[in-house]
Amino acid sequence: MSSQELPKLVFVTGNKNKLLEVQAILKGVIDVESHKIDLPELQGTTEDIARQKCKLAAETLNGPCITEDTALCFNAMNGLPGPYIKWFQDSIGHAGINKMLDGFDDRSAYALCTFGYCEGPGHEPMIFEGRTNGKIVPSRGPCTFGWDAIFQPDGFDKTYAELDKEVKNSISHRGKALELLKKFFADRQQQQAS
Repeated sequence: MSSQELPKLVFVTGNKNKLLEVQAILKGVIDVESHKIDLPELQGTTEDIARQKCKLAAETLNGPCITEDTALCFNAMNGLPGPYIKWFQDSIGHAGINKMLDGFDDRSAYALCTFGYCEGPGHEPMIFEGRTNGKIVPSRGPCTFGWDAIFQPDGFDKTYAELDKEVKNSISHRGKALELLKKFFADRQQQQAS
């Protein structure tokens, strides 16, 4: 299949690290370009946030798009900070996030990625979620991508930040959600071809 035949998707993000990961994971399957839109900061469950965000983005772009929402959920805190992790990261950093768990015996956590895909205005977004279990550890590795340096996935002795990018993409919450998105597009292409 030539690159001209690949389905094209607009990924609504201003985060270049997320864009690079999404492009790497979807390479050869879906051609992804980005568009930054200032959307309101929504509240609710990860699925509610993803659905509303994607619907707003599709209306703004007047066409199909994908949006993404990432959550870091601490089991000791019943899933918090969840979708609000970005604000915690920006406010208190890696050390502060670690200190939040100092009063608990449980440092287990899970990374949750929720992609929304909407065909355009008036369409209901579809949701694709991926989850990776792990634990919160003191910061290790480059601190260039959110909370990657403090999340160590189960079965590994390295944080997301220390892992090779291909390894991270193959086991990450984002990679798992995008595998579901890829399957959706492959199934749809197959239906259209028959």
